[in-house]
Amino acid sequence: MRVGLAYSDAFLDHDTGDHPESPERLRAIMARLARSGLLARVEVISPPHATEHELALVHNESLIYSVRGMAAVGGGALGFDTVISQGSYEAALLAAGGAIDLVRRVGRHELHRGFALVRPPGHHATRRGAMGFCLFNNIAIAAAVALREGLARRIAIVDFDVHHGNGTAEAFETNSRVLYISTHQSPLYPGTGGLHDVGLAAGLGTVINIPLPAGVGDEGMRQVFGQLIMPALERFGADLLLVSAGYDVHWSDPLAQLEWSIAGIHWLVSQLMAYANRHCDGRAVFALEGGYQLDALSHGVAATVAAMLEEDYPDPLGPSRRREAGVNRLIAEVARLHGLGAPDQQIE
Repeated sequence: MRVGLAYSDAFLDHDTGDHPESPERLRAIMARLARSGLLARVEVISPPHATEHELALVHNESLIYSVRGMAAVGGGALGFDTVISQGSYEAALLAAGGAIDLVRRVGRHELHRGFALVRPPGHHATRRGAMGFCLFNNIAIAAAVALREGLARRIAIVDFDVHHGNGTAEAFETNSRVLYISTHQSPLYPGTGGLHDVGLAAGLGTVINIPLPAGVGDEGMRQVFGQLIMPALERFGADLLLVSAGYDVHWSDPLAQLEWSIAGIHWLVSQLMAYANRHCDGRAVFALEGGYQLDALSHGVAATVAAMLEEDYPDPLGPSRRREAGVNRLIAEVARLHGLGAPDQQIE
């Protein structure tokens, strides 16, 4: 199994100061991958720069110029939560470029799967604006390139970050060739991703939002996956799977309360890999989004890489001890909206 890991030390030059989305995130992940032996079993790839033409497939020129210009004068802030430093534009070009490069390599069968270990993250970045720690939308840009270059006919994007990927949803809400599925805690930043946001025009029905209550835990996640996500993926039949991977879903993360475990994350990724094997000739690319508790983040990424290699991974942090919230009513409503009448597949 050939798995690529896109990484560059230049990602550390995106200096956010005293901020949850810090360079320490990638340092912790790389150290964990090395200690676990997983780093030696993947191909570490230096990402190329995305071109401004590639960025413009998703973003307008004013955003690109704003990020480039602010970095050129030493940095600043775009909004209340999104920081730019002198090294941020370079890092953002490499982050998008890493996701694009992995999609090309996987699309051409040079790799089976890839993980873009990148920052800044991307799924909140909209056509017009940087927000939510994100500058350019790495996964959306990579998907747009894959469609333009004929690397895929139909793409499924699964976003399991604790926050709704509003930028990715916006990018493809009218596109019938891209299925976007988001599980996210609600209510929570950025306040988008409601049940009834299901896409527009030709893309009607290709956006599936699953706004989860706080405390849903592993049990609720398994229900949602078995009764909603898998039936939706099977029906769509993508030939390329992309994943926005956010590890702020873990019970120890300080920014949210979904209460998933490392074992739950490994299980979910394993199910996605099984889908990719059935429909996409194994082709799947992940891009790092959130995750701010360093132990949970680093173990979460390591568990993901292990699942991509089709290997087990222990959960040293254990399950949440908090009471789990029920999701039966939510599942019934999402299933009704999207015509997902298939019963729970009892996935093991």
